[in-house]
Amino acid sequence: MPFFTRDPDLTDQGTSILEQTWRAFPSLAPDQIAVTWLAYDEPVIVNTGGALTPEDFWRHPLRGFSYRGNERVYPASVVKLFYLVALAEWFAKGMVETTAELERAMADMIVESSNDATSLVVDALTGTTSGPVLPAGPFATWQSQRNLVNRYFQSLGWEELAPINVNQKTWGDGPYGRERVFVGELYENRNMLTTDACARLLHSIVGGVAVSPEACRRMMALLERNLSQKAPAPGEENQVTGFLGAGLDPDAKLWSKAGWMSRVRHDCAYIEPPQGRPYLLTVFTEGAENAANPEILPFISRAFADAQP
Repeated sequence: MPFFTRDPDLTDQGTSILEQTWRAFPSLAPDQIAVTWLAYDEPVIVNTGGALTPEDFWRHPLRGFSYRGNERVYPASVVKLFYLVALAEWFAKGMVETTAELERAMADMIVESSNDATSLVVDALTGTTSGPVLPAGPFATWQSQRNLVNRYFQSLGWEELAPINVNQKTWGDGPYGRERVFVGELYENRNMLTTDACARLLHSIVGGVAVSPEACRRMMALLERNLSQKAPAPGEENQVTGFLGAGLDPDAKLWSKAGWMSRVRHDCAYIEPPQGRPYLLTVFTEGAENAANPEILPFISRAFADAQP
């Protein structure tokens, strides 16, 4: 069963916002954007400190809007949100030992969106390392290990996770050696996510039911963004400027994980406005011209912020 109800009022508002966006940014084709929007009605069931059991949490009604929310899109650094949850699960089950270096890498993966840090996290999660091309037998074992995170998320039984793929590292220049072979000649095995899958995962974190309440508190601390920080230098990003946070009231509170590369610009965010109820918004955009445009996501964010009751 879907974890939210597609609400007619939210659908009307969301559709109107998309139409405004297409008028404002003609380069953005209808098949180059995906959106999932969750509206939290009273009583708000997020940031409860674990007061709700997972069973009660998932039974609570939730209204939402989704446009192309089940379409598979290359997620860039948004995939790091999934590696964060997986690492919290591995820690909780004693599958990976907590070390200062791994804690540092986990933090840098989310706070700084470091690809180098993510490489260590993926190695720790899967017991694999990058390197030269492997012979067939060892490579088959290596590939099976690299799919451990996929198998974990599929074990949750959420229908939103059925289409995803989260078995690749994130790169600057791109994969080499066994990593290049693993991603496929046509990159057919690259990471793929949907806005519905990202929304459900972030919803579980802010609800305190991803792994454990304590794990969620730690993850939320890493995902919190500072809306007053200065614009980044050229070539850098701060996960606010050019993303959903840039369209918010500066007094709002934001927890998010952004992703950006030459052909996509994404953000997955939980937002608490100064007035009104909190909401969760995930937006994926594709296309080189759109990825290079830092105004699209803030425009969309402002429109959804204004639409809140």
